[in-house]
Amino acid sequence: MNKYIAECFGTFWLVLGGCGSAVLAAAFPDVGIGLLGVSLAFGLTVLTMAYAIGHISGCHLNPAVSIGLWAGGRFEAKELAPYIIAQVIGGIIAGGVLYLIASGQPGFDLVSSGFASNGYGEHSPGNYSITAALITEVVMTMAFLVIILGATDSRAPQGFAPIAIGLGLTLIHLISIPVTNTSVNPARSTGVALYVGDWATSQLWLFWVAPIVGAILGALVYKAMAGEKES
Repeated sequence: MNKYIAECFGTFWLVLGGCGSAVLAAAFPDVGIGLLGVSLAFGLTVLTMAYAIGHISGCHLNPAVSIGLWAGGRFEAKELAPYIIAQVIGGIIAGGVLYLIASGQPGFDLVSSGFASNGYGEHSPGNYSITAALITEVVMTMAFLVIILGATDSRAPQGFAPIAIGLGLTLIHLISIPVTNTSVNPARSTGVALYVGDWATSQLWLFWVAPIVGAILGALVYKAMAGEKES
C-alpha cells in the first residue's frame, strides 16, 4: 500500500499546489502571481514530490503518465488500476481542501470562479476551440512523456530527472494555460471539475482522452528515438 499512499499524497500536493496557486493567488490584487506563477507552481509540485516520493512509487501523479510508462515498457499493467485510483482520489481530496480554503473568502463563487477547471470553447481562458484544445493536450502530454522517459533513462545524467521534469511541466503550462488552462493530467482535471459540475464535468472527457492518447504517442516517439535498449 505504501506506493498507492505515496501516489495519492503526491497527486494531492500537485492539485493543491498547482490549482491552489491559480484559485488563491493568481488574481490576488496587487500581488497576483499570474500565468508565470501558476506555471511555476505546477512545476514545483512535481519537482518536490519527485524527490520526496520518487523512490517509493516513482512519482507518477498522473494517470496519463502511468499509462505512458506502461506503453514505454517501464511500468507493469497490473499496477495501472490501483495507481490511477490512488491518483484520482488524491486529486479529489485536494479539490475539497482547496474549496474549503477558497470558500473562506467573502463573495467566493465556485462556479463563476471556474475553480481552475480545464475547458474549451467559452470555457477556455482564450476561447480556443475544441480542436485546438484537443491538439494542445495531445501534443503537450506527448512532449511531457518524452521528457520523463528521457530524463529517467539509465543513460541520462543521474539525479537531475526531477528538475528536468518539473521545468518541463512549467514550460507546458506557459504554452497551454491560455488554451485549456492546462491539464495533461486527468487526475488534476477531475480533482476540481467534480466540485464545479455543470460545464466542467461535461467537458472532462477531453481531459482524459487527449492526455492518455498523448502519453501513448510520447512513449512510442521516445522508443523510436532511444535506439539501443535502456534499463
